[in-house]
Amino acid sequence: MTNSDQSTAGTTEHASDPVGSLIEVLSIASSDARTTEDIFTGDSHAMPLGRIYGGQVLGQSVVAASRTVSEDRPIHSMHGYFLRPGDSSRGLTFSVDRLRDGRSFSARRTQAYQEGVPIFSMIASFQTDDAGLDHAEPMPDVPAPEALVPQESDQLHPLSMRSISELPVEVRHVPGTLFESEAVIPEPHQSVWMRLRRPLPADPLLHRAMLAYLSDMTIQESILRAHGLTWRTPRLNVASLDHAMWWHRPAAVDDWLLYTQDSPSARGGRGLATGRIYTREGELVASVAQEIMVRVPPTDAPAA
Repeated sequence: MTNSDQSTAGTTEHASDPVGSLIEVLSIASSDARTTEDIFTGDSHAMPLGRIYGGQVLGQSVVAASRTVSEDRPIHSMHGYFLRPGDSSRGLTFSVDRLRDGRSFSARRTQAYQEGVPIFSMIASFQTDDAGLDHAEPMPDVPAPEALVPQESDQLHPLSMRSISELPVEVRHVPGTLFESEAVIPEPHQSVWMRLRRPLPADPLLHRAMLAYLSDMTIQESILRAHGLTWRTPRLNVASLDHAMWWHRPAAVDDWLLYTQDSPSARGGRGLATGRIYTREGELVASVAQEIMVRVPPTDAPAA
C-alpha cells in the first residue's frame, strides 16, 4: 500500500471508528530485523496537516519498550525528547535498548525513527508491584463532566484541523476551550475531563499507552492561559520539546479522567506545564511535565 493509499484508508477508518484506529496505531509490530536492540515498526494516524501528534509517538514508544519487559513489571516512568517533527504519511521504526534488568526494576531506551533519522528518544523505567508508602495529593473540586457543555462535533481542532468528532478522545474543558479567537482571562492553570469515546479491551498495557497518548493533549494550554492567549492567536508557534510522565496507579481511560494542569514558568521562548490525572472517584493515577517552545511574534514583526 502506498503512502497516499494509507492516508486515504486511515482517514476513512478514523472517521468511522477513531478509537479502533488508535488501537491499531498503537499495535506496533515486531520486526525480523535484529541488531543489539529490539526492533518494531508502526504507522501513524492520517493527519490533514501532515505532522504526527506527539502523544501518538509517546504511546507507541511505551508499547515498544513494554514488549521487552515481563508483564509483571509495568512502566512507572518515562522521560522523552521530541527531536524532529514526524511525517504522518510515513511509517515509523522503534528501537529498544535493554539497559538493565534488576531484581525489581528494568530500564529501557527507545528511539523512534523515520527514514533512518530519530524523531523521538525516551528512557523508561519498569517495576514489579511492591508494597510501600502510599499517599496522594487530593483531587480539586471541579464540576463533573456531565455538567459541562460538550464541544461542537463539527468544530475543527486548530492544531490537527480534524473535526472534534473525528478525535478518539472526548474532551470537556472546565473553564472553556481555547479554540476561539477571543483572549481569555490570564491564569496559569486549567482542568480538563477526558475519556476514550468507547470501551477498550481490558489490557493493562493498552490503557497505560492510551494514558500516555492522552497526557500530551491540552497540557500546553496552561501556558497559553497564563498570558491570555488562545490557539487562534495570530502567529502563535508552539512545539513540544520534552515530556515526562509517572504512572502512579492503574486507570481505565475509557472512563472520565480529570487532567489538572498548571504552568509554573515561561521564559526565553519556552514554557513549562505540569499536570495531574485523576479518576472521577478522586484517585491520582499519573503526573506529567512538559516543556514547549512557544513564540508569539508581534503582529508588526517581519515573517520568519
